[in-house]
Amino acid sequence: MKADTLIVIAKEPVAGRVKTRLQTEFTPAEAAALARASLADTLAAVRSTPVRRYVLALDGQSGPWLPGGFEVVEQRGDGLAERLAGAFEDAYAGGPMLLVGMDTPQLTRELLDVDWADHDAALGLTEDGGYWALGLRQPDRRALVGVPMSTDHTGADQLARLRLLGYRVLLLPMLRDMDTPEDAAALAARFPELRMSRLHRRLQHAASPGLLFEKALSGARVVAKGIDGQAVPSLCEVDRWQAPADEVDRLALSRCEGPVLDIGCGPGRIVTALAERGIPALGVDISAEAVLLTTNRGAPALRRPVQEPLPGEGRWGSVLLMDGNIGIGGAPALLLRRCAELVRPDGLVLVEVDPDDNLDDTAPIVLHADGGRRSKPLPWARVGTRAVLRHALAADLLATEDWRTPHRAFLAFRRAPATLRQASYR
Repeated sequence: MKADTLIVIAKEPVAGRVKTRLQTEFTPAEAAALARASLADTLAAVRSTPVRRYVLALDGQSGPWLPGGFEVVEQRGDGLAERLAGAFEDAYAGGPMLLVGMDTPQLTRELLDVDWADHDAALGLTEDGGYWALGLRQPDRRALVGVPMSTDHTGADQLARLRLLGYRVLLLPMLRDMDTPEDAAALAARFPELRMSRLHRRLQHAASPGLLFEKALSGARVVAKGIDGQAVPSLCEVDRWQAPADEVDRLALSRCEGPVLDIGCGPGRIVTALAERGIPALGVDISAEAVLLTTNRGAPALRRPVQEPLPGEGRWGSVLLMDGNIGIGGAPALLLRRCAELVRPDGLVLVEVDPDDNLDDTAPIVLHADGGRRSKPLPWARVGTRAVLRHALAADLLATEDWRTPHRAFLAFRRAPATLRQASYR
């Protein structure tokens, strides 16, 4: 005896609704794309298996990922156990049924075309304690409702329930499902021909830089490298960013006039140090994690790119570009012009530059995570004193101080008086 109906129970692969556990390594959109690829692999394997009917029990709307030949039924019921029971009831056409999920893209026709001779049910367990397949001769809500779902013992509980009902159960081969980044990596390595695997390889080398930066802020080891493969020291000092302001930071901040805008504030050590001095300050960063870390320290921060409108434009007493943040966007001339717009007429722009006075490198950088992911190229600039002075002059910023410590270097600028700017245009 073999199943004459194959059922796939699935959720529409929408970002933020599927594969949330993958989002420790992937963005919501990337996790949804992996789910969509896994579902496409699953549906292809099911469609290649010769049975009388193919049914998709779907939560959501079908899309171009759905091949022909499937009857689509809407999932119903509260909780997964009831939805599974409903899927069996809605797909039943008088013959045995085998139901699978969307998380085992390595499914094959051989795994699905299983003979149930002398058995009442079939069950395929997964390595994480769940199950990837359940076969029933006919619908039976008693077999499902009340079985705890999404635990590390769901498979064992499901097997116990079937046996309690007197079912003779055929155990199918154990599989690994795709729930975590480790699962996805293992499946991609073992089954490289899958759609999911091909997408995984592409994503490994095209991660969002923001995602990897947030991983670094959360404690993961992430290294920034130039196109020459060499590490960029100023972008690899997460431990220093997380720590309180050090002696060099405090020396730089002693020059600040409030209120202060810290561009690319990271986890907020500078804004916090300013607040401790009684100087009003605001941090801005594009990273949600950075803003959260800053506000958790009790300092104000705003998630926004510096190019977008910011509070207090033209009224900031000081604007800071610490920790090599002059490199943001890979266009230091444009960034310095933006700083000149933000600072008040007599305000200060303080820039930490590369200690190599002659460095002028605007090539993008790539972030490398310990798990093997690499970011898409991130526009960035690594510039020393000479290049920054040149760009500042074009932005109507006049250098007022050049100072350094053994390992860090800084430049301070003031906006050029209006009369001087007008004279330079004549």
